[in-house]
Amino acid sequence: MALLSAVSSLLPFSYGATRLSSRASLASTTSGFNLSSLRNSPRNPLCLYVSRAIANSGGYTDSSENETPPPPRTYTWPDNKRPRVCILGGGFGGLYTALRLESLVWPDDKKPQVVLVDQSERFVFKPMLYELLSGEVDVWEIAPRFSDLLTNTGIQFLRDRVKTLLPCDGLGVNGSESSVTGGTVLLESGFNIEYDWLVLALGAEPKLDLVPGAMEFALPFYTLNDAIRVNEKLSKLERRNFKNGSAIKVAVVGCGYGGVELAATISERLQDRGTVQAINVSKSILTSAPDGNRVAAMKVLASRKVELLLGYLVRCIKRATDSEEEDGEGGYMLELEPTEKGVESQVIEADMVLWTVGTKPLLTELEQPSGGPSVLPLNVRGQAETDETLRVKGHPRIFALGDSSSLRDSNGKLLPTTAQVAFQEADFTGWNIWAAINNRPLLPFRFQNLGEMMTLGRYDAAISPSFIEGLTLDGPVGHAARKLAYLIRLPTDEHRFKVGVSWFAKSAVESVALLQSNLAKVFSSS
Repeated sequence: MALLSAVSSLLPFSYGATRLSSRASLASTTSGFNLSSLRNSPRNPLCLYVSRAIANSGGYTDSSENETPPPPRTYTWPDNKRPRVCILGGGFGGLYTALRLESLVWPDDKKPQVVLVDQSERFVFKPMLYELLSGEVDVWEIAPRFSDLLTNTGIQFLRDRVKTLLPCDGLGVNGSESSVTGGTVLLESGFNIEYDWLVLALGAEPKLDLVPGAMEFALPFYTLNDAIRVNEKLSKLERRNFKNGSAIKVAVVGCGYGGVELAATISERLQDRGTVQAINVSKSILTSAPDGNRVAAMKVLASRKVELLLGYLVRCIKRATDSEEEDGEGGYMLELEPTEKGVESQVIEADMVLWTVGTKPLLTELEQPSGGPSVLPLNVRGQAETDETLRVKGHPRIFALGDSSSLRDSNGKLLPTTAQVAFQEADFTGWNIWAAINNRPLLPFRFQNLGEMMTLGRYDAAISPSFIEGLTLDGPVGHAARKLAYLIRLPTDEHRFKVGVSWFAKSAVESVALLQSNLAKVFSSS
């Protein structure tokens, strides 16, 4: 029991997703949320203007997507004297920084006003997206609305997209007393937000332009929209192929955590009615994972007959035929090129191609003033260069974390852009903003690797905690420990309680159903 309690303290480590039940309407599980509002993607982006702000956000009026954006307007902060903190991005880095600021003890005249800006109305607990595909969780459990999460806080929320950053130069560590503002953020809706402190946590998006045809034919698995789109595609293939008895063929590109978790989840869902092929440029899977996680994953993939095509590059993706089928769902062909000499190229066919390779920070998507160079120092990946306190170099009023930051560890190695890292960075960022406002020394960030977790299906997972060398919990035990760890790391106490009750109720129902099934088998055989 002590071991399980220790493991439950692990932070979220890998991105994940789960199955939306094909036997029930997805709309019934989303607690009144409109799926059509989620259909923006890197390939077909929705232009989201400010659609709503929490009460008392000041200076706000509705703006329709079809209207011409109004002239720039300045966001009105409720208090002209207290510090103003603008947080861009509502993922693990942005939301948890806001909640950290809310939880700290402040002098009355120094407690900052916080506005959180995100283009989506929902926070997404990405490590559990795989559970949507398996039907283990509902959308509201892992993708609650910001308005619900922030109801009992002083944090204001704006649903908008960032357009341009205009930081002010020449400020000292804690700003200049004579300066009016630390800078301005211009949003696509036309709002200008003047800030004293800025937090960049914009995240990243899938990089689909690496291979010809990937942009047109591959489906990424990175956001809630992606999970919904993948589930819809799978459900359509299930209705079509199961009816005529043909197997569904799924190709997963990439065998990092995302690719392996997808392959394991989908192969479990399809069982013997489909085949899953996982393609990786390396000759092994999970190259950066602990050995225990890799062994557990290999065992599960082998038991579900997932075909691993290791040591191959995807040269291109194209349609299997020149014309689509009547339902608009034609097959695809992937041309694979070996990374070693003497190995023949391959061509495989698939009904669906899932892409889990490569991301690019959204900082690179921002417009630059007057079309000039970036106002922030960026590395080659498009991440902001930060010092050890998470402040952007040359901009002491701006902090960057998560995918937006290029922070390095004590050995000079770039930290991975995982949920675990972003969560810990949020804790330090909130504290360092408190320290800066209160004229206290800022703390250098030190990453503590607590281990790695991954899902391998509805009742399978693997956990390798770093504090017990050589230990890996897998199977049902690992699955239960992983869900408990993630439950603890949900954003607020209220949401944590609701989700915990929901998961307990589902577990009780499944246990009763299993007992009834076993009893029925006993009576039928007697």
